[in-house]
Amino acid sequence: MKAVLKKVTPPPESSFTVRKDVGENMRNIWHFHPELELLFIKKSSGTWLIGDYIGPFQSGDVVLIGANLPHSFRHEDTFIREQKGQSGEAVVALFKQDIPSGTLSAWPEMRKLTQLLSLSRQGIKLEGDTCRNVASMMEDLLVQSPGSRLLTLLQILYLIAESGDYTLLSTESFNFDPSQHDNQRLKTVIEYTRNNFRSKLTLEDAAALVHMTGTSFCRYFKVKTGKTYVRFLTELRIGYACQQLIDSDKNITEICYDCGYNTLSHFINMFKLITGKRPLEYKSHFK
Repeated sequence: MKAVLKKVTPPPESSFTVRKDVGENMRNIWHFHPELELLFIKKSSGTWLIGDYIGPFQSGDVVLIGANLPHSFRHEDTFIREQKGQSGEAVVALFKQDIPSGTLSAWPEMRKLTQLLSLSRQGIKLEGDTCRNVASMMEDLLVQSPGSRLLTLLQILYLIAESGDYTLLSTESFNFDPSQHDNQRLKTVIEYTRNNFRSKLTLEDAAALVHMTGTSFCRYFKVKTGKTYVRFLTELRIGYACQQLIDSDKNITEICYDCGYNTLSHFINMFKLITGKRPLEYKSHFK
């Protein structure tokens, strides 16, 4: 599925966009935009896809999505339908990276903020008190003057950066830099793996694609992505398994084979390694 470029135009009096989406307005397709997106799910639940991450979201969640990172949110119908007291709500802020960084990136006090903006290329989910505080501040954005709104946005980003109270969502390999030397080889491997992870794939298959030995390829892939090829393949398979557990009526054994695994015990072990839960626990937790 090809991601669609979405155009964002801030109002004349502001350098970035803040809006409240309700009900039907929360619908979206697989898309991307050059702006970073700070999203507070005030009332809704469903499944979100951010890069190659697939997982459930619920009311109170806050995420920071980096520039040009494809994403989509599948809300439950209850929150999409326009019903009094039932419709979902979300607060969205869309801003360009040079707004919070710009010349500030040269200041040592802003080093953590610069690192945060870089990490946002993987998608960031806030946790704990930081999540709750940012959610409250995002509601303030809706009623503030343009100047106050900009200061609040900077405060939000600084709070996230300083607290470190967040988790990364998409794998680093999803966000390779196409300007880097020989990244076409990496792109070839990643696209091939995404298209064929449900089949019997081996490290040797991937190495052969770029005419490398298994040992050389292992070292190359780890340097480029920060993880082993086997880990990358496992994350793809388990991400697909999560989606099947949520969206289909298939049993665990069917999903196991559908993901490319040959034995149920190995599938369950890998699922728990990636998600921290066994498949049935994951499905029960989501419901």
